[in-house]
Amino acid sequence: MASFGHTFDASSVEPSTGYDVLPPGKYLAQVVASEMRATKDGHGQYLYMEVDILEGQYAGRKLFDRLNLVNANPDAVQIAQRTLSSICRAVGKLQVSNSEQFHLIPLIADVRVRPPKGMYGESNSIRYLPRSAPAANAASFAPGAPAVQSAVARPTVVAQPQAPAANGLPWKRQG
Repeated sequence: MASFGHTFDASSVEPSTGYDVLPPGKYLAQVVASEMRATKDGHGQYLYMEVDILEGQYAGRKLFDRLNLVNANPDAVQIAQRTLSSICRAVGKLQVSNSEQFHLIPLIADVRVRPPKGMYGESNSIRYLPRSAPAANAASFAPGAPAVQSAVARPTVVAQPQAPAANGLPWKRQG
């Protein structure tokens, strides 16, 4: 049991509404937390990562990713290692020994939507790119390059985004 130290009045606070999946697009983001966790069957481990969107309409939203780095299925491990390699390249660190080494370094999260599967609804998948990666429709994230939108509304990444504050909290950035 956990005591709140006072009586919580739920009628005075709006309830959580949950989150819909993010629309497909390229977002300026950063990994803010990660840890190795055991798989459900207890025979493997995955790297659990929390990714924050830094700018635009969805600034402050979180994405979550899991990389099956220790698994009996060699295909799952290979996919996880390739994704980890993408993250390392996106943050400019080709040799890492701890996932915290890529925390709080801005990168581009190329977000896609996976269709519903079984009892699970739509979900996001992430491909990790360096900040200098070309945007969709040949636009660039280089300074001065305009964000290009297709007929489908897509979020844009602002050219030359500000670096996060020393503590890495996007809402505490100066600017």
